[in-house]
Amino acid sequence: MGPDHMTRETSAPEAEGRVADAPPGNWVDRWAPPATRPYLRLSRADRPIGTWLLLIPCLWGVLLAAASEPGSAGWLTVWIIAGCTLGAFLMRGAGCTWNDITDRDIDGAVARTRSRPIPSGQVSVRGALAWIVLQSLLAFAILLTFHPTAILLGIASLALVAIYPFAKRFTWWPQIFLGLAFNWGAILAWAAQTGSVSLAPVLLYLAGIAWTIFYDTIYAHQDREDDALIGVKSTARLFGERTRVWLRGFLIAAVLLMTAAVVLALVPKASLPALLVALFGVWAFGAHLAWQLAQLDPDDGDGCLRLFRSNRDAGLLAALLFAGSLFL
Repeated sequence: MGPDHMTRETSAPEAEGRVADAPPGNWVDRWAPPATRPYLRLSRADRPIGTWLLLIPCLWGVLLAAASEPGSAGWLTVWIIAGCTLGAFLMRGAGCTWNDITDRDIDGAVARTRSRPIPSGQVSVRGALAWIVLQSLLAFAILLTFHPTAILLGIASLALVAIYPFAKRFTWWPQIFLGLAFNWGAILAWAAQTGSVSLAPVLLYLAGIAWTIFYDTIYAHQDREDDALIGVKSTARLFGERTRVWLRGFLIAAVLLMTAAVVLALVPKASLPALLVALFGVWAFGAHLAWQLAQLDPDDGDGCLRLFRSNRDAGLLAALLFAGSLFL
């Protein structure tokens, strides 16, 4: 059902309203003021992996853009990273809230999700809509500090966010729609840094989409049986026993597209060491995906969750080495 569903805890929720599929001992359940907990749970603030997966393409975009213009990295780059971090948290929260509004009947029919704030009655639909507006306005305020091209791209992304929750109802490829939404930050952050869009960030965006199909198919194998019962479509159900073959193809596509993006961005402006470090980041990213594929057992739900969550590390490998290329 997507990376807004962040863990597969099967124990009953605690009396105070803990969500059943949230990790025990998370910061929301332990430290957040009680009145805010239902709304923070609605935003998946207790499950940060989705924020990471939304942020990482932004990091790729801004860091590769800065590396493509040697000497351009500075306080603007630092602010774009900070703004994207805050924006990813807020827009992931708004997107998850919208997803829960549209899926409230489905969530109420599944044991793993019926304790979530809307189907359990902790938050009304009206309250959830108000929460979306608040999060979106805060994110928009951050967006307004970016280059006008990035502002327009940010506004355009709202259509992708709005469509995604419905994709699993009409296509076997909802992971594509998730990828379209979750990786838009690669282009937006590039535009925020450079003021324009070129082929390199578009290829980076396409690489991110292939990556999203890879990791979210792994995730969707957890819910394969429930999805079949309630008629929800996914690539996990579509690929079935050929999942490894399909995922190998998306792994290769992600690595090739990201390699092309790096080469287009850095040749001939950047130094050879900078290019090699950035390419090493791509290959380290690809090696991590290959490791995941070797470990994958589609019938092991807990194992699928662990591999899914490890994609934070895969994406950060590329981001950290893109950052390293700035200093060469």
